[in-house]
Amino acid sequence: MAFRGWEKIEVRTEQGSKETAVAPLIISASRSTDIPAFFSDWLINRLEKGYCKWINPFNRKPQYVSFERTKVIVFWSKNPRPIMKYLSAIEDKGFRYYFQFTVNDYEEEGFEPNVPPLGERIDTFKELSENIGKEKVIWRFDPLILTDTLGCDELLGKISKIGNEIHPYTEKLVVSFADISNYAKVKRNLTSAAISWREFTGRDMRKIASGIHGLSKNWGLKAGTCGEQVDLSGYGLTHNKCIDDDLILRITEFDKDITAFLEIKTGSHQDSLFGMEKTNPMKDKGQRKECGCIVSKDIGQYNTCNHLCVYCYANTSPDLVRRNRRNISPESEAILSS
Repeated sequence: MAFRGWEKIEVRTEQGSKETAVAPLIISASRSTDIPAFFSDWLINRLEKGYCKWINPFNRKPQYVSFERTKVIVFWSKNPRPIMKYLSAIEDKGFRYYFQFTVNDYEEEGFEPNVPPLGERIDTFKELSENIGKEKVIWRFDPLILTDTLGCDELLGKISKIGNEIHPYTEKLVVSFADISNYAKVKRNLTSAAISWREFTGRDMRKIASGIHGLSKNWGLKAGTCGEQVDLSGYGLTHNKCIDDDLILRITEFDKDITAFLEIKTGSHQDSLFGMEKTNPMKDKGQRKECGCIVSKDIGQYNTCNHLCVYCYANTSPDLVRRNRRNISPESEAILSS
């Protein structure tokens, strides 16, 4: 049976009103902004309160999100250091989690002006992995970008340099190819920054895939692509699921609510996971067709991430980000007020 929406329950807000809230099992935190880097205090406050408010970016209508049924939080970050002090408290509340941790090397190019230095991010990656387990820290080099001075060989060199440091601390490498022409604001921001970018050709993608295949095989890592139409399975790169039902089952030890949600039943199919057969992968239809993620509820907001990466689709402009961030506090119901 197709996913028909999250269960709805009633929450009482801090202002005393009663509101209808969705009660997701899986939270994404977040594709829209770096919650671990910039809003970890906010998140722990909202987990304490039991709910948050999310503002729909298209119609500006609020939606309340209850954490009462939540089992798993998927974190997306370029700098999870600020949230690491809260991880024990998050676990004590019964939440399980894993990290999509992007470690790129665009220091020379200046594409990510406000991320910590690469050495610090590598140290954070190692420490996080040692503390929570390498299966819960997925390395992303995302996105790959080509310019007039940055070619496939240079990108593979950057991946190699980072991977040589962190491959013992993860199980998977995920990459994506910058898709600039389809995002007008990304194209505008790159042009404003005087970056002479170019799109990847099929030949470029195959060259990158071949290089990653050799590196990941050496490192003993799985490798995959995020949201890409191109089939690179011949080079050992699968279509990744960033919100990953297999990993969620693994880290929750087949929690009964998760298995029921995913419609898992015991079986003897030899190719199924740990003797279980998945009858419904619950693909997230709100994502691009090529996305392999299962359904989750994202609680982030656009135009709030202060990394200010020049290729970011989630920020319209640095000025808007700075203006929004002035109105955000750890006590806010939503990351971005309505």
